[in-house]
Amino acid sequence: MLPPLLHHSGFRWFFAGRTISLLGSAMAPVALAFAVLDGSGRAADLGVVLAVRMVPMLAFLLLGGAIADRLPRRTVLLATHLGAGLTQGLVAALLLTGHYALGPIAALEFLNGLLTAFTSPALVGVLPEIVPREQLRPANALLGIASNGSKVLGPALAGLLVASVGPGWAVAGDAVGYLPAALCLARLPAGRVRSRRAPLLPALRDGWTAFRGTRWVWWTTWSYCATNLLLTGPWQILGPELSGPALWGALLAARGAGLLLAGAALYRLALPRLLAAGQLAGLTLPLPLLALGLHAPLPWLLAAALTAGLGSALAATAWDTSLQEHLPTGVLSRVSSHADVFSYLAIPLGQLACGPLAAQYGAHSLATTAALTQAALTLLPLLSVSVRTLPHGRPA
Repeated sequence: MLPPLLHHSGFRWFFAGRTISLLGSAMAPVALAFAVLDGSGRAADLGVVLAVRMVPMLAFLLLGGAIADRLPRRTVLLATHLGAGLTQGLVAALLLTGHYALGPIAALEFLNGLLTAFTSPALVGVLPEIVPREQLRPANALLGIASNGSKVLGPALAGLLVASVGPGWAVAGDAVGYLPAALCLARLPAGRVRSRRAPLLPALRDGWTAFRGTRWVWWTTWSYCATNLLLTGPWQILGPELSGPALWGALLAARGAGLLLAGAALYRLALPRLLAAGQLAGLTLPLPLLALGLHAPLPWLLAAALTAGLGSALAATAWDTSLQEHLPTGVLSRVSSHADVFSYLAIPLGQLACGPLAAQYGAHSLATTAALTQAALTLLPLLSVSVRTLPHGRPA
């Protein structure tokens, strides 16, 4: 039996388009990594391709938020999905015809990252336009299930395609998937033009003012920034080192199971202080890294990873739902893009610092310290009344 939300025409098409797009996006890193390594044999080329995709995404995210608040968000999403399909299709064509070259592929991935900078803010803003306010939490929960499920299925599917028909065809599969996703998004309500004639610079400034002036957004963003700085890099770098291949795979699987279970629960679970609950759930995020740092036995490691998955899904759903419930739709994309920029910038900083710090103090000590520090900083936003008392289900 389908969830009632999927009987809502607008959300059904949006959910279908996002599911297809998310599956392709989850396939892309695996497919691209093997394609670049197969074409060049140089790990340095892969580093360049991944970096040039991240740089424009961060550099143009604020502009993407301003555009998504000015133009119909459906139009923005259609343009970016078709553009992403074209760029990935050209990458696949280069690979399948044996014309691998770092320059053209890096340029195409730069364009792909640029398009992502316009896609993300529009996705946050479009949901309140197609579902009623009281359905935002269950809608975000269903989208979370699709996102987390794609992270499990996508890499596995990409691996099968790479092994059976080659990495170029796996990249082509990602490119082709953008077309049905765009067709689904084309069925959404048209939306409206908000302020096309307004100067862009004042619009960007207004977005910063709204972001800086909304205290619960400000506090929570800096908490996520600290989490990305202290956890993302150490988890990605120290996790495989401290666990080994088999255990690392088991930990990722347990965390994925937690993400999916939480999404199913959040579809029905309504919490009166959703943002505060999400912030408390952030205390579960460092548990797997802490368990690795303390040499915990296998059952505790798996339990920690499962719990962290549950908490991560709750925190993400609480954040997205709170933004969509309490911010005016005219500034929603700009505020979310400001929050994303500050949060994402911390990831490469943590990744770069992790290696030298682990060499200096030891991997286990660094994992333990980073986990405990993140837990302490996660509690800080709860000192703010605006975070503790933000209501769920009605305007602030």
